[in-house]
Amino acid sequence: MKDYDESSAFLGQWGCFQQVVFFVLVASIIPNGFGVFSVVFLVDIPRHHCLVPEANLTEDWLNAVIPIEVTDGEEERSSCSRYRLDVVKNLSSLGLIPGRDVNLTQLEKESCVDGWSYSKDIYQSTVVSEFDLVCSEQWKQPFTSTVALLGVLVGSFVSGQLSDRFGRKPVLFATMAVQTVFTFVQIFSPSWVVLCVLLFIGGMGQISNYVSGFVLGTEILTGNVRVLFSSMGVCLGYAVGYMMLPLFAYYLRNWKSLLLALSLPGLAYLPLWWLIPESPRWLLSQGRVEEAEAIVRKAARWNKVEAPRVIFEKSSSPVDEVRTQPKEHHNVFSLLRTNNIRNTTVILCLVWFTLSTGYFGLSLNTSRLHADPYLSCFISAAIEVPAYISCWLALHYIPRRVSTICVLLLGGVSLLLIQLIPQSLPSLSVALEMLGKFAITSGTSQMFTYTAELYPTVLRNTATGTCTTVSRVGSSIAPFLIQLSVYSRYLPYIILGTLSVVSAFAALFLPESFRRPLPETIQQMHKRERFREIVDPRSLK
Repeated sequence: MKDYDESSAFLGQWGCFQQVVFFVLVASIIPNGFGVFSVVFLVDIPRHHCLVPEANLTEDWLNAVIPIEVTDGEEERSSCSRYRLDVVKNLSSLGLIPGRDVNLTQLEKESCVDGWSYSKDIYQSTVVSEFDLVCSEQWKQPFTSTVALLGVLVGSFVSGQLSDRFGRKPVLFATMAVQTVFTFVQIFSPSWVVLCVLLFIGGMGQISNYVSGFVLGTEILTGNVRVLFSSMGVCLGYAVGYMMLPLFAYYLRNWKSLLLALSLPGLAYLPLWWLIPESPRWLLSQGRVEEAEAIVRKAARWNKVEAPRVIFEKSSSPVDEVRTQPKEHHNVFSLLRTNNIRNTTVILCLVWFTLSTGYFGLSLNTSRLHADPYLSCFISAAIEVPAYISCWLALHYIPRRVSTICVLLLGGVSLLLIQLIPQSLPSLSVALEMLGKFAITSGTSQMFTYTAELYPTVLRNTATGTCTTVSRVGSSIAPFLIQLSVYSRYLPYIILGTLSVVSAFAALFLPESFRRPLPETIQQMHKRERFREIVDPRSLK
């Protein structure tokens, strides 16, 4: 009995066919990188104060009409109040000078009844300045990011089941179209509510595209090339898109122009329909042996190798089961069917939740790293490149379970140590935060590979989609988690660090998949080893 890897071994691992699939799928991930974090610039809050309409005020009163407040030991103009304009007009007409003839602390204040004036030092306009999401409406600013991430959550759940049912390729291209179209349509949003609806749908398409492309590449590629694709190829494509975002935003400081630039690259992916094949593994799991063989024979022609007369034996287990037994459609409840699968799923969901919360929390916190948000975003994106390279090295040489535990502990301890750093050493705090981001990013990248290797073909995309769904619950609360720093500067870091340490201990009970073939059926799914096997030298052979 042969599995898919053995049956297609004659193709080799890095022929023309595999190269095309590898680079095309990596390219399809790039828009996800600059799309998911576009909210960093779209909903950033420019400096602002109450608008003072045309009024016959002296220069002294024009400068004094906005109260001065002390925030974090620094004086700055109030963002949400001004002195009553009618009172100020009367005092100005009398020729009185603020601060000398009038005690400003005794003047009555009012809210920004005429709107706000926004600084254009950094942005020409953002969603915040467009819809006045400040002061009493400021809760809408983090909620806008949460809505987009909730769309990602729903997309994670739906896409996995859709592609397990209808195929990887159709879902990949359908969700790419959704991402492109709804990013473009956001430009014409007449209100904040409409924009949120469009962000939600765009988020659904975005993660669905990522998950479908990831699983498609994981199932087509084999051996070390599969590990390279899932641990570094896809992730570096994502990082390239992430690093492109501050470049786009720097030159396009109007939020509508930025959205237009982010949507147009999606049109370039339409011709890829004729280059990307369906997953032969998925076709075999559906009993469509002839279609799977046709794809593999085409790959053999591209690689200039001779295919055997029979590629997939009719008696091989996955195909034979499908052809002789009624087709069984699996869904998310199949992940809870047996004790082995259920335990693995629960632990994986906890680890995914922790990593996603940490990743998005630290990424959305980039504006606090440096006064320049463009530089901050680039630093946050650039740290992902060494993280993905180290992840690839770890997946190549270190057992999955051990490396997962290590990155969780490294990330958790780094974040917990931030509270011990004196405020006179801000650069050390930033270094620890970036070390935490490095570890969490590396762990996030690894979990896609680890999860895909643990589940059989019939459940692989559903399992990956379910785990990413749970992780997106964490990412959805990340914008509000960062807001907890208002109550305690170190509270977000304490929460994220504690979650990472707890998840590291839970990961001790995960199965190992290092250097083992992908399971084709539920019966082949790896069973959990005992704790002592974590360090058993025989597991490394």
